[in-house]
Amino acid sequence: MGAEERQEIGFEEAMERLEAIVGKLEGGDVPLETAIELFQEGMKLSQLCGAKLEQVERKIEMLIESENGVVKKPFAPANDDRGE
Repeated sequence: MGAEERQEIGFEEAMERLEAIVGKLEGGDVPLETAIELFQEGMKLSQLCGAKLEQVERKIEMLIESENGVVKKPFAPANDDRGE
């Protein structure tokens, strides 16, 4: 998977490929060399998915009505595990 191909792959497609890789690795019937290649591809896909999620999170803004009209507020997940 080249750098250009990884940039063009969609989140859902990356997740499906990642799930397929995990399934193969968990099956245990993969030669060591192939397992290492699959693991490396899986790590790249995982990083890609994480980056795409971060991009989406930054774009999401909640609209809150206030006395002065509509105010945009940065998105903050209710179950944020980062302790912020």
